[in-house]
Amino acid sequence: MTTAELLSRIRLNGAVPRHVAIIMDGNGRWARERLMPRPFGHRSGMKAVREVVEGAIEAGIEVLSLFAFSQENWQRPMTEVSALMSLLEEYIAREADELEEKGVRVRMLGDLERLTPPAAAAVDRVMSQTAHNDKLTLNLFISYGSRAEILRATQSIAADVAAGRLTAAEVTEEEFEKRLFTAGCPDPDLLIRTSGEQRISNFMLWQLAYTELFISPVLWPDFGRHQLYEAVADYQARERRFGRVSA
Repeated sequence: MTTAELLSRIRLNGAVPRHVAIIMDGNGRWARERLMPRPFGHRSGMKAVREVVEGAIEAGIEVLSLFAFSQENWQRPMTEVSALMSLLEEYIAREADELEEKGVRVRMLGDLERLTPPAAAAVDRVMSQTAHNDKLTLNLFISYGSRAEILRATQSIAADVAAGRLTAAEVTEEEFEKRLFTAGCPDPDLLIRTSGEQRISNFMLWQLAYTELFISPVLWPDFGRHQLYEAVADYQARERRFGRVSA
């Protein structure tokens, strides 16, 4: 089935996921297979980001969340970390104007205080430039870890309870969610992980409670809108019960 046929099928089936999250995996293996250094794979992965953003807009997806850089990634060799920070700056410089034109609102979620000053400045610039858009929300998770996010939210609630601003009875799921990086964003309907790995890798542990999972064998630099549409079509064939019995 061609990409255009897949897109038509998705539109006919109707139930497009509002929020799709992707763990972008396989850049290093993709580069290794070509006897190239890992940063070469990360650079090639930038094209896949453009593909899935454009594909998400065409399919009518409202929120696209991409796991770009984890807190654990800071432990990688400094040469690779520096290359990733430079790529973040380059991606923003190259894509910001087009993202704005396409109606994409960019949100960078994570411990942004750890970014290099040039990367942090680029992040602030693209978020400010696209803040008014509403065609697609693009969440880029940078310097992110879900356990740290949950701990941060818990500490915030504990501080409010200790100060008398909140009672124990007022600590609800809704109150907790307000303190997550994803506050105000619907939970993912579909999580895609590329490269065939079957792990969540400390990504949105709270938000993924009832998310449908799709494992793609394709390495991230080779992932495009066709593979995105395959995942969405697979999602549309499922029955989501959220712990209840079948209708």
